[in-house]
Amino acid sequence: MSAGWLHVVLDVPTTGPTAGFWSAVLGWPLGDPWPGHPELRSFTPPDGDAYVHLQQVDGPAGRHLDLEVDDVDAEGERLVGVGAVRVRRTPDWLTLRSPGGLPLCLVAARQRTRPGPVTGPTGSGRRLVQVCLDLPPRLVDVEAAFWRAVLPWREVALDDPEFVGRRVPPPGHPIQVLLQRLADDDGGPTRLHLDLGADDLAAGVDLVQRLGAERVHDGGGFIALRDPAGSLFCVTANKADAP
Repeated sequence: MSAGWLHVVLDVPTTGPTAGFWSAVLGWPLGDPWPGHPELRSFTPPDGDAYVHLQQVDGPAGRHLDLEVDDVDAEGERLVGVGAVRVRRTPDWLTLRSPGGLPLCLVAARQRTRPGPVTGPTGSGRRLVQVCLDLPPRLVDVEAAFWRAVLPWREVALDDPEFVGRRVPPPGHPIQVLLQRLADDDGGPTRLHLDLGADDLAAGVDLVQRLGAERVHDGGGFIALRDPAGSLFCVTANKADAP
């Protein structure tokens, strides 16, 4: 079964700082609550379909993925067979956890159109083009195998040993997936962070800092920052029209 569109959901106990910051970074207004699910809202691009969403939760802040599939229950069975843990089934989605504990929801596939980049004051484009799965060392092998099964996309090997590889979707999909090996194991689960693609890296970093992000460290081709709610993300040199 082929994997469809991948969505990223920002789980937050309060929408305030996260909503305003990410709406400005993405250049997309936050839409109305979803019918039947008032806890969910989407950042709505002017063209194409939304793939970044905000969910108000009772627990701590986090991030999770929603994957569109042709048959939710059949794909859920398949993924349980390769290591997923089934959490719950609702009329609208099936919630799983990866072997390392990252939430993944399966939802019914729809026809989608990827939105284009947003152009900043300098004329350079930006768009959320990637999510990075942060893998504790003890979970690298099992998580890498699991995500290969979840996302049967093209795999790109990377020279830097910090990165396990990149899953690149077919044309028309909004985001690719980078797998990163964490240097230290804090005993926690697998988690993810957002990677903004910026045609002009310096301009992208300047923008998010002016919006309230705190610079954490500089890497090769990326800058790590924290948003006003304290969540880690990166501005990267990935082109805004990738993948």
